[in-house]
Amino acid sequence: MRCAKVMGAALLALGLAAAPAAADSSPGPSAAKEARSAKGGTSFRTATEIEQEQEITASASAGDYLYWSFPADAEQRPTVRATVELPQAHAAQTWRVDVYDGLRRRQACQWGAQTRTAAPGTSSVELACVLRTVRAWAEPWANDPLPGTYYVRLTAVGLPTSDLGMPVGTGLRVESKDVGGPAAVDGSLSEPLVPGVSMKSGDRGEDPERNAVLSAIEPEDGWSSGWWSDRWVWTGIGAVLAALAGIGGYALTRGSGRPSRVPPGA
Repeated sequence: MRCAKVMGAALLALGLAAAPAAADSSPGPSAAKEARSAKGGTSFRTATEIEQEQEITASASAGDYLYWSFPADAEQRPTVRATVELPQAHAAQTWRVDVYDGLRRRQACQWGAQTRTAAPGTSSVELACVLRTVRAWAEPWANDPLPGTYYVRLTAVGLPTSDLGMPVGTGLRVESKDVGGPAAVDGSLSEPLVPGVSMKSGDRGEDPERNAVLSAIEPEDGWSSGWWSDRWVWTGIGAVLAALAGIGGYALTRGSGRPSRVPPGA
């Protein structure tokens, strides 16, 4: 009986200790960042750097390729949302949003309307792409998303000639869900995949590759890919529970193996 009380108290204490850890692993409401205008670049090299959780607006022309870049760290599941404001009079247009990683590999969307067609007269079209969870490390042959820079490309496909060059308004927002320990892996990249995005000004005779500048963009809390995750908390709790179960089993076995006392005079 005493052993059962001890185990019950220990389990209660572990539950109270685990509750804050579980709460911390869930994504909390982040402060809304001020919206800003950031015209998209025209290629990977000139992609405009943006931050997550920020509303981005830009003016463009139908038929342009627009590129933005943002950072994504391990155990995050990014979601890209794009809105295109169309003129009052236009033919049917099909818009598409694509996401590429730091190696410029196109990343498939888990779900979301990646491509949509706006019927004639439609005022706007909304697109979305939910990526797979970013992994801290992957096999060389795998196409898993890795920590580093990600590129968003927004463009119209199959655009009628009559609509080429028409002014459009674009809106972009990138947000991530922190998956936490379930997405942790045993390993991490030595450096995030952050390629060069611009060139330093230098003499014409210099090698341009030596003047390449790495992107300064990174998550607010820095690159956190490493060995620690909340999975270690649950592993420790499991180890403590296993130890308590062993102690309880030993106590019960020892108690049942004692010889019963024989009353005197029996």
